[in-house]
Amino acid sequence: MCKLEIKELEHFIAVVDYEGFSKAASNIYVSQPTLSKSIKKLEETLNVVLFERSTRKLELTDAGELVYHKALKIIQATEELRTALDDLMNEPSGEIKIGIPPLIGTLFFPTIAKKFEQMYPNISLKLIEHGAKKIEYLVDEGTVDVAIVVLPVNNNKFTVSPFINEEFKLFVHANHKLANRQQVHIKELENEPFILFNQEFSLHDLVINYCETKGNFKPNIAYESSQWDVIAELVSAELGITLLPGLIYEKMDQNAIKTVALESPPMWVLGIITKKDRYLSYAVRSLLQFLKNNYYDEI
Repeated sequence: MCKLEIKELEHFIAVVDYEGFSKAASNIYVSQPTLSKSIKKLEETLNVVLFERSTRKLELTDAGELVYHKALKIIQATEELRTALDDLMNEPSGEIKIGIPPLIGTLFFPTIAKKFEQMYPNISLKLIEHGAKKIEYLVDEGTVDVAIVVLPVNNNKFTVSPFINEEFKLFVHANHKLANRQQVHIKELENEPFILFNQEFSLHDLVINYCETKGNFKPNIAYESSQWDVIAELVSAELGITLLPGLIYEKMDQNAIKTVALESPPMWVLGIITKKDRYLSYAVRSLLQFLKNNYYDEI
């Protein structure tokens, strides 16, 4: 059987509604030969005769009656689909799974969620929190739609858009000997106990690489944690120092912890990633455009 064409059903309905080929052709702005050819093709596709051609007045066969009523439903369903898609493009809806490491979530997600909900009330954001390495894996396997992660990532797997750049700073207890310094060199921290994110997090490797390349030493790691607030509490308890993006300082007890600038500091470079070549829903596209409009310019 040949492929059934929507246009042929529309032509057939027009002929029935206008009670003839000539009047139908005039009203739907096609030539009468084109309309006749379309109806003949529909009959061949369905392997039925739609009109009684032995009478002077245009009449439907039994098969024609059946096809007419079914065709009306098909066209109605097609129009509803077009309308629904138009609505979706103009008013996107659905759920977006957004992956964010805890530190990024603390700094940005509440503001993102609040503003986005005001603009797109029919879209819900489901937060998935893991370290950046795990988040990348979840995006790659399709479990997470979009993520904000620490760059770089594999550009062969992901489409990457810039988000935020932020300098790292030294975080120490207020009583620490370096607390009142304007700036320190990483080499001065060689004998300090470090408190880091655990190995699931990109910041773990970033700090270690910075110490090794800029300070020529391997940091003495006293504690590791998956939570930035635990790291802050350990610094507050004078159990070590840490290196973190400066933005997180606004969330800490600034009476107990002080920040000091680093000479040639490492950069916290964040990007928004989606899986390359994966279809992006209108909801996800709306979120990406929202992030672009509200955050990219801050870089």
